[in-house]
Amino acid sequence: MTSTTKLTWKHFPAGQNGFFRAPVLLEGPTEALLIDGGFTLSDGKAVADAIAAGGKPLKSVYVSQSDPDYYFSLGAVRAAYPEVPVLAAHATVAAIHANVQKKLDVWGPQLKANGPQTLADVVLPAASDASTMSLDGETIEIVNAEGMSNRRYLWVPSLEAIFGGVLVFSGVHVWVADTATPELRAAWVKNLDAMAARQPRIVVPGHGTVDAPADASAIAYTRDYLLAFEEEAAKAADSAALIAAMKQRYPDAGMEVALATGAKVVLGEMKWA
Repeated sequence: MTSTTKLTWKHFPAGQNGFFRAPVLLEGPTEALLIDGGFTLSDGKAVADAIAAGGKPLKSVYVSQSDPDYYFSLGAVRAAYPEVPVLAAHATVAAIHANVQKKLDVWGPQLKANGPQTLADVVLPAASDASTMSLDGETIEIVNAEGMSNRRYLWVPSLEAIFGGVLVFSGVHVWVADTATPELRAAWVKNLDAMAARQPRIVVPGHGTVDAPADASAIAYTRDYLLAFEEEAAKAADSAALIAAMKQRYPDAGMEVALATGAKVVLGEMKWA
């Protein structure tokens, strides 16, 4: 049975230059909440403009993941809404602080004016381990992924919606470099099964093509990809063979950098931190 809700949502899929990230704007009758940033400042400006166009005060920003494509764009949002709290779990904040300078060193020269260049340019979230948030009186649950460090997604019961963050992909290669062991990838599959068991009407992948459907097919896509990757990794002689096999299975998938990096990490040809 479909719930009655006052909330609406809109996502902002960035495409290839933004790692196919898709921040989500939730709106109620009187206020708004942003789930995650994106990678580039131009992406952040587009989101800030959409918030302004909606006319609702921005209550807060929640950052679900420590990868730079979840917060590098927030400078543009902070410029438009300087007093708005930006929050994340303690584990996320610790992970950001541990590698933000390294990420700036790598990506600053490539992004140039379209990204943060110094630590002072980065919007660093404040730590909060609250398990729920509210928007115009409706509950948003923050669900920690079991068996996986620093992984979580948001569940909005009134929308019957999952905002999957880094756990859910659609139409692109899945980023597996951060889950280098079979045990971690098996835990990921179990969390996807738990998501599917909620029988969501809406599923918004954290990374997806512009035309990716916002429904439970994104959970199935991610699950099927991980199982296919496991099968091919077990028999691949090297990363080149694994990459070729996955490209054959997913010939139209975007974000090939995820496959190239993940294959090398999983087969021990590259370290990732």
